[in-house]
Amino acid sequence: MTTETAVADYTRDEASYLAHVRKLIDKVWPADVPRQPRFPFGEKPLTAYLHAWAEKQPDKAAIKFYGAETSYRDLDRLSDNFAALLVKLGARKGDRIAVFLPNCPQFYVCFYGILKAGCVHVPVNPMFTEHELRYELNDSGARIIVVQDQLFPLIETVRPHCTLDHVISTSYRDVVSSDPEGPLPSALAVPKIEIPGTIDLMTALAEDAKPPQIDVSLDDIAALNYTGGTTGMPKGCVHTQRDMLFTGAVMGSISAHVGNTDVVINFWPIFWIAGEDVGIILPVITGATCVLLARWDPVAYARAVERHKVTVSMMVVDNAVEIMGNPEAMKHNMRSLREVLVASFVKKLNPAFRQGWRNLTGSTLREAAWGMTETHSFDSFTQGWQDDDQDLKAQQIFAGIPVPSTDFKILEFGSNKLMPIGTEGELCVRTPSLLKGYWNKPDATAEGLVNGWLRTGDLGMISERGTVHFLGRRKEMLKVKGMSVFPAEIEAVLGQHPAVTGSGVIGREDDTRGQVPVAFITLLPEERKTVTAESLGAFCKERLAGYKLPEIRIVDALPMTATGKVKKEELSQLL
Repeated sequence: MTTETAVADYTRDEASYLAHVRKLIDKVWPADVPRQPRFPFGEKPLTAYLHAWAEKQPDKAAIKFYGAETSYRDLDRLSDNFAALLVKLGARKGDRIAVFLPNCPQFYVCFYGILKAGCVHVPVNPMFTEHELRYELNDSGARIIVVQDQLFPLIETVRPHCTLDHVISTSYRDVVSSDPEGPLPSALAVPKIEIPGTIDLMTALAEDAKPPQIDVSLDDIAALNYTGGTTGMPKGCVHTQRDMLFTGAVMGSISAHVGNTDVVINFWPIFWIAGEDVGIILPVITGATCVLLARWDPVAYARAVERHKVTVSMMVVDNAVEIMGNPEAMKHNMRSLREVLVASFVKKLNPAFRQGWRNLTGSTLREAAWGMTETHSFDSFTQGWQDDDQDLKAQQIFAGIPVPSTDFKILEFGSNKLMPIGTEGELCVRTPSLLKGYWNKPDATAEGLVNGWLRTGDLGMISERGTVHFLGRRKEMLKVKGMSVFPAEIEAVLGQHPAVTGSGVIGREDDTRGQVPVAFITLLPEERKTVTAESLGAFCKERLAGYKLPEIRIVDALPMTATGKVKKEELSQLL
């Protein structure tokens, strides 16, 4: 059989294509990774998991927050009380409840209380402007909101234009002890603000109430997780508790090995899907303890790891690089860390970063996964590819192989044509945790969800070993003299420069070349006088083909989304 015939054979239909890909994956599946995710208490709602752990280990800390601890028993009890409060306020099954809080223990109480009441969790970005907040509240139709006291002025501004009936308020000071573990973010030291006309959350939860008896299934709508895209208004991704359960089980047994003796640290915003997964869902599925930080701080992180003997952590590559460049952070013993997963957003994981982290902590940095808000994230895993840096020698960004019950395929953009292995095209995914639709957006749902598959709009490739590679957004692809140039590749190279703290690459129209890549770059403050555009250009010339070489523009800061992505449309304005 010729190569052309073999390709035609497995690309003739989807069943043949997927069978071919699965055979490739079977050959490379790591021996120590189970073939199916483990569900410690079976396929039950997350609220049943919380209750089960509360009975099995009632006094164990579910959350540690700057010296304040919330046990599994208390989290179960307080979330019961919150569910009862929602019902008392008139909330019914399926009602959307907005949570406008930063990272804090109250977020967990609200999250699990909302699920117990059969309502829908709507996390709202605490960094929202008036316009963004007003949009999300009206789009979701939330009638009840929980707000941090310091954010309340924004609620006052938008309330006349929204459908809010009740506002519940709370404060950092409600949970931070008088002698907290430091260093504290400045916001945690602000005195509590009394807000007349609102319901004080912790006062309302002080007396135990009988939890409402509401029939809640795994397949009821449980959350609207709004996309944090770099363009356009966010879309509410409709997710169920089954989506959450599957993701938590995959994270605990496939992406990493996490059990109830582990301590997880999380500083990612828990309004964000990855923060929700790592900080809220993973600990309660596995019975682990979560050390929660209000925000990223390298010294606070290092101290917390040492103090609480943290074993599991997830971060972006930039965080690891910042720790390794901070003498105060490096004083702390972080060798309790066993599983450290990273995401390559601005800086990309490379062998030098990995070796530096290994020297410091003894643990090995590896890419966490490929994932989107639409898929509840963690749709692939990279365990088993770190020997001899196999993952880092592959085409970036290496996303590993699909988790169980999840499939990827590559289609030609704009058609349903299956692309052969090793060929770039549109990355499509099908997974048990796939969104059920976009809230209030039937056209977007019909466009994105096709026959049970999500057409991501991402450029991707499946290799001859069955590994998935994310190459960037198709709309970002540049054509330089007719040749395809991917900004993500240039950004990955720039991320290897020790002085570069961030980069964003876009295209500039050019009469002779079609497009020219332009790289906007931020540098370490101490390097700004010595590192020049010329030296950065020479660095790129050693690592990139000539047609990929970017124009270099050094800037003071990059415009970023709340989830750590560069806003490319704002870079365009700088041109």
